Formats: sequence, C-alpha cells, structure tokens
Amino acid sequence: MALSAAAAPRQTVDDSRAIWQGLCREAGEIAAREPMLAAMLGRVVLEHDGFESALAALLADKIADRNVAAEPLAAIVGEALADEPAVLEQILSDLRAIWTRDPAAHTRLHPFLHFKGFHALETHRIAHWLWRRGRRDVALFLQSRGSEVFAVDIHPAVPIGSGVFIDHGTGVVIGETAVVGNDVSILQDVTLGGTGKEVGDRHPKIRDGVLLSAGAKILGNIEIGRSAKVGAGSIVLRSVPPCATVVGVPARIVGWCRDTVPALAMDQSLDGSGSDPLPLPTLGTQSA
Repeated sequence: MALSAAAAPRQTVDDSRAIWQGLCREAGEIAAREPMLAAMLGRVVLEHDGFESALAALLADKIADRNVAAEPLAAIVGEALADEPAVLEQILSDLRAIWTRDPAAHTRLHPFLHFKGFHALETHRIAHWLWRRGRRDVALFLQSRGSEVFAVDIHPAVPIGSGVFIDHGTGVVIGETAVVGNDVSILQDVTLGGTGKEVGDRHPKIRDGVLLSAGAKILGNIEIGRSAKVGAGSIVLRSVPPCATVVGVPARIVGWCRDTVPALAMDQSLDGSGSDPLPLPTLGTQSA
C-alpha cells in the first residue's frame, strides 16, 4: 500500500535507524574479530551518529582525489539527503534489494562497505540531485570519478527508480537520455547506449522489474517493457514487450515471464520457468 506524503518521511527515518543499528552491530563484531579493520570501520561507521553521516563519509572517502578533498564531498552528500528525503529512501531501497537478491551478501554490512555497484549507484543519485539543481559541473565531476573508481559510467541526467541492484558493476554504461525504473536488476558490462551520432532522446527506457543480464547491450531510443528479461550477451535494437524474455544477436523473443518479476527472482534461464524456450519470431519494430 502506498504511503501518504506525511507518512513516507517518518517511515524513511524509522527504516534508516533500524538499518543503522544493524550496521553498527556488525561493524563492532568485525572490528573485534579483525583488528586491522577497526580504524576503517570507525572512520566510516562507528564514529558516526546515523546512516546518512556514515554514507556521506563512505562515498566521499572513495570519490575524493588530489584535487577535491573528502570533506566538501561529504557535505554535498549530506545536503542532498537532507534536502530530498526521497533520495535517502531510494538508497535504503537499493540496500534492501542487494540483501534480498544477491546470495553473495552474507551480512548487511558488507554490501554497504564493499559492493561497488551500490557505491556507484548512490554516487549517481547524488550527481543526479546536483544535475537537477543546475550544479552540473559538480555532477559531471562525480560522474567522472564514479567511472574512474567504480568502472560504472552513468550520466548524471539519468533518472533511476528505487530498489535498483547493480551487481558487480564493472563495465556498466548508461547514457544521458536513458530512464531506469523501479526494482530493476543490472549485471556487469551492460550498456544502455545510443546507436550513433544522433542527438536528442536517444537512449533506452527500462521499465519496472526488468532483468538485464551480463553483457547485454540495449541501444537506441527503445523501451524494455515491464518485467521483461534480456539474456546475457544479447544486443537489443528494438523495443521489447512487457514480460518478454529476449536473447541473441539481434535479440529475439524466446519466452514470457510467469508469476515472478525477473529482476527480483534473478532467474537467468530463458523463460523464467526452466522449460525450453518458446519458438517465437524476431522482434518487430515498435515505438519507444
């Protein structure tokens, strides 16, 4: 059930506190078990009084370079989270997505500390906040540093929904006029790109619940419909209907989703049920 405008910030605060308490507990246990990590855990977790402050310190510590220090970067992250509570809710939703979809997330703390797909996505969320407020030079700096540090290149103009999971992250590229919906899962080496030197609206629109498997290339101003699935290594040049599974070069429909949302199930079999693919024709042209 959707929250009212008044209820949403309250729940965000409560979720933030609950998540923060869990992260602190795990950080304390790890610091006691592995003394060599104690200083790092103190700097990015235990010395802070809340999730927002710790996230700001963590991202700033990773993004800072010899030209821009960590302190002003942490201040920008804090400003964004204070100015727009929806950004914090998106970040918390991204963390929950990792915990529920990634079997490698053995603790709550490890994704927060170490998963660069998460770091890249949250750096982008701050860059997008800056972009929408006309601070485009700083936004582009964050994009550049995110690309250098995390090997994930997302243009700061791109709107990205909540509960998005970027697994591994290496090689992910998302172009300026792309759109990514809610509850999307994106594996490594995925490209949401253009098809040449065209200008204007030229990048894909990824709707809610879509799974983009490793190495998928989605090119042009096309739409990947709600709960669709794109197979590993596929090249998609035409729009994909909702619930379709597409595979190949060029991609063609090989199946349809059943009762699960592909991005949440993380099932990379062809039709989501483990059965043989359906012999359906190559995609026809559709409007984006």
